[in-house]
Amino acid sequence: MNRSARRLDPATKAGATKAGDRIRETATRLFYREGIRAVGVDEIVRRAGATKPSLYRSFESKDELAAAYLRDWDGAFWERFEAAVAAHPGEPRLQLRLFVLRLAKRMRQPGYRGCALTNAAIEYPQAGHPARLVAVANKRRLRQRLAQMAAAMGATQPRLLGDGLALLLEGAFASRQLFHSAGPADALARVVDQLIDASLRGPVRRSRVARATA
Repeated sequence: MNRSARRLDPATKAGATKAGDRIRETATRLFYREGIRAVGVDEIVRRAGATKPSLYRSFESKDELAAAYLRDWDGAFWERFEAAVAAHPGEPRLQLRLFVLRLAKRMRQPGYRGCALTNAAIEYPQAGHPARLVAVANKRRLRQRLAQMAAAMGATQPRLLGDGLALLLEGAFASRQLFHSAGPADALARVVDQLIDASLRGPVRRSRVARATA
């Protein structure tokens, strides 16, 4: 919160917080559906039932509002990822498969427009843009986690497998927006399985993987 917000009295601060929450929720819907650049500040505050001053008391700029939206998305992404990990302790392949299956289900929901972080990175190519910084941090962390999981699975080249898995996920985010239904994203879980099979040192425990799909 900026300096002007800190100077407000408690009652005014509470009102500003509520307005800031409405602005953040409204921006989240609009940014994801229409893209960040396509949505102006005037539209956000109008739909939120707020004012420009209330927006700038909570966020220093539209860029910072966009970064806040993406930090929320990043947090939700990792909550889903860690939930899949927690469901299969010590079984990285099953962890990843569960995450992918749940992702495939989310992709079939109406209004799905891919990964907000990927979309933002495309919208903002400038290296230092606040929105891009959040997106890049998420993708780098995911790339590292996938390589770690690949190593734990026993892949002969864990970084290569991790990068292959990252490419599959990014491809699914994009292709679902292009084909909507009956497109390449529907094959995501099967292709992930085949890529892992081709990358492991020893025999694949297919029975355990098969049970994860039940």
